[in-house]
Amino acid sequence: QVQLVESGGGLVQPGGSLRLSCAASRSIFSIYAMGWYRQAPGKQRELVAAIISGSRTNYADSVKGRFTISRDNAKNTVYLQMNSLKPEDTAVYYCNAVFLDLEVWGQGTVVTVSS
Repeated sequence: QVQLVESGGGLVQPGGSLRLSCAASRSIFSIYAMGWYRQAPGKQRELVAAIISGSRTNYADSVKGRFTISRDNAKNTVYLQMNSLKPEDTAVYYCNAVFLDLEVWGQGTVVTVSS
């Protein structure tokens, strides 16, 4: 069974930065897609950023220019660098991995942007 372990969430002031990490228990070298979703209270889960087929990236319009997704195949880890954070970025952030044979979700990490 493949597991995704997220880390890096926390409380940050508006304008601050955080880096989320998602470590997979299986090689991500040939993974189809890996990314981050978020769910704010009372809202549906939404895509934040994803890496598809190795190098193509996709971002939600609300985070373009502020968030950057990257991967380290040697560490089987995907990162989400979040800069210029806003209160509306507050949510539970979930890592998602789509392998050729299964899809896996992480347990979520909480990001709170507040002064």
